[in-house]
Amino acid sequence: MTMDTDTFPILETKRLTLRKVTKEDANSILKYLSNEEVMKNYGLEPFKSIKDALDEIAWYQSIQNNKTGIRWGITLKEQGVVIGSCGFHNIVSHHFRTEIGFELSKEQWGKGIAAEAVEAILSYGFQHMNFQRIEALIEPPNLSSQKLVEKLGFIKEGLLRNYEFTCGKFDDLYMYSLLKQDFDKVKKS
Repeated sequence: MTMDTDTFPILETKRLTLRKVTKEDANSILKYLSNEEVMKNYGLEPFKSIKDALDEIAWYQSIQNNKTGIRWGITLKEQGVVIGSCGFHNIVSHHFRTEIGFELSKEQWGKGIAAEAVEAILSYGFQHMNFQRIEALIEPPNLSSQKLVEKLGFIKEGLLRNYEFTCGKFDDLYMYSLLKQDFDKVKKS
């Protein structure tokens, strides 16, 4: 598992640039992570202050420093403003597996941007980070995220009951997985 903490991989798609999130992005992050609908399935309360956004950015940096994850800011190529993020966390390198996470500003929903970003990081994860298995843990009411990962080839493996305690309650989560060979098949078709 190689992840150089000095150089951050910048990924480009047709419409997007996925790049490192910096303190200068705190206002953009606060804008979309203070939206209740965006945060409904995120596992945190909606952000209320710039400190919340700076704490989130610090978490992105800490998972990269600890080699337990990497998080990209999603930007539209012509604008450069962070409109969401996606990445890997809970990397278990000796098992070649990780979890994926993503969120997007409500104004950008329904445009295929999240799918475009997630597909780019899946490619990167399988090709450059040597993952064999990428997992997505999704709350049952979050139908749009379920549709997104299913479209990219993820298989629903089952329900993890009371798997997380967030925002004062226990949450059930569906466990989805995508194996490298499955992704290669999806990419070819």
